[in-house]
Amino acid sequence: MSKIFHRTSTQIPLEAVAGDGAYLIDQNGKRYLDGCGGAAVSCLGHSDEFVKQAMRDQLDKLAYAHTGFFTSAPAETLAENLIAHAPGDLDKVYLVSGGSEAMESALKLARQYFIDKGEPHRHKVIARQQSYHGNTLGALATGGNKWRRAPYAPMLFETFHISPCYEYRHRAPNESVEYYGKRAANELETEILRLGPESVMAFVAEPVVGATAGAVPAVEGYFKRIREICDQYGILLILDEVMCGMGRTGTLFACEQDGVAPDIMGIAKGLGAGYQPIGAMLCTSEIADTIRDGAGYFKNGHTYLGHPMAAAAANAVLHRLTQDGLVDRSKQMGVKFKAALQDRFGDHPYVGDIRGRGLFIGVEIVEDRETKEPFDPARKIHAHLKQKAMENGLMIYPGNGTKDGISGDHILLAPSFIITDDQIGELIDKLGQTFDQVFAA
Repeated sequence: MSKIFHRTSTQIPLEAVAGDGAYLIDQNGKRYLDGCGGAAVSCLGHSDEFVKQAMRDQLDKLAYAHTGFFTSAPAETLAENLIAHAPGDLDKVYLVSGGSEAMESALKLARQYFIDKGEPHRHKVIARQQSYHGNTLGALATGGNKWRRAPYAPMLFETFHISPCYEYRHRAPNESVEYYGKRAANELETEILRLGPESVMAFVAEPVVGATAGAVPAVEGYFKRIREICDQYGILLILDEVMCGMGRTGTLFACEQDGVAPDIMGIAKGLGAGYQPIGAMLCTSEIADTIRDGAGYFKNGHTYLGHPMAAAAANAVLHRLTQDGLVDRSKQMGVKFKAALQDRFGDHPYVGDIRGRGLFIGVEIVEDRETKEPFDPARKIHAHLKQKAMENGLMIYPGNGTKDGISGDHILLAPSFIITDDQIGELIDKLGQTFDQVFAA
């Protein structure tokens, strides 16, 4: 019996003993093609020597120093490198240990910003249905993932949610993409006016929605209108790029493709590529200066802020992404991957939509392609797909409640940026085998 409190209480997972490029290997020697990066984390695969060497080198120098006493060269360098590539006016970096910490810090920073600015009445947060922003209580309250929120609802602070920008489900047949994008974005203005503009602090969104809805990108023009609305009412735009950032969508920051920049951003997952736990919150100098001239310090903190080992690993990852061309490769291989998926599954009777950007692709499963009706949730199609895929030596990231938080299934595909043409073929074949087994039942 394992003494670990595993994710499920009914079975002990397989033991991973080694990584080899795009593959993980279990205790029996079986190889699994990692088609999802775990949770869109392992963008460089599982055996990148450049990153591992950077970690060894840092360990020989300094493993840890508390940021209440010291900074460190790896942390300072990482912040400089991130800001050198960051969009808009982002100018300061707060290094944490993961995505939930990054988004929790973003919410706290937004609140303190308005307190120090002399607008303490601003505290309300607007986000979107079918979103996910982390598992800490503040981030969970902000997200719109119904089943994750439900057990903790009495403990969550009040937040407000508008419709997602979800073209497959919400664009009317007679609507142009441009009109739909503006209609969806204008829900934000309606909600701001309903709540009272003077009370609203921030709007939070994922540029490409990840786990909850399955790689749903916004339509063109949506985020530009969102940015206009935030500016008009003096509200902060917080973008959550924890899953979709760091090259996953084909640009280092996903929002680059939407032509906007946030006031605050959260990143993680691909920043450490799985080699170390790390995340970061980025903010503008205007926000940082307001804190400096107000309280004088950010009233937040974690033990492992700016961890030197984690920062050294992230610096190496960032080098691989930018200097070694892996972000460009994500874009190029993403085009091939999506085309291969469309070719094989575009007419599949149970595939409703194939969407996403770069190597961040969602496949929505439906029982009826014409009506877009999902399978009965009791059938747990997403769980069966994951189980069969693992039996076939393929890792996929399943999701349920895709349509409305209750019904709907999808799989998220987020392979490493080092994936080859042959491995794309292998992934497609194994996914096809998995579909045949599940839908024949």
